[in-house]
Amino acid sequence: MNFLVKILLGGISVIIAEYLIPGIHIDTAVTGFILAAFIILINITLKPILIVLTLPITILTLGLFLLVINALMFMLADRIIPGFQVDGFWWAVLFAIVVSIINSLFGNSLNPSKPSQ
Repeated sequence: MNFLVKILLGGISVIIAEYLIPGIHIDTAVTGFILAAFIILINITLKPILIVLTLPITILTLGLFLLVINALMFMLADRIIPGFQVDGFWWAVLFAIVVSIINSLFGNSLNPSKPSQ
């Protein structure tokens, strides 16, 4: 059940962020929820591997390289999910920042491995 709530809140976050950022295009609300589910799955599987592999550059940039990893995940979603389009890398970075801020306002994390209270 917790997973479905995270998808619901993540989908709402993605749709709000898409409304605020002109370089991001989502065709339907369903696509937004699919995007949220995809990002959750990527955060579970691929993101930990990328963090370990890029740990030296992440430490060197004081953690800012994690924004690049998040942007690359959204660009991967652009390639895989029909109905979701990112106009460029910097739009993906901005989208990652805005989605993170909105999720923190909701008290939601798109990473379901963290226990919620």
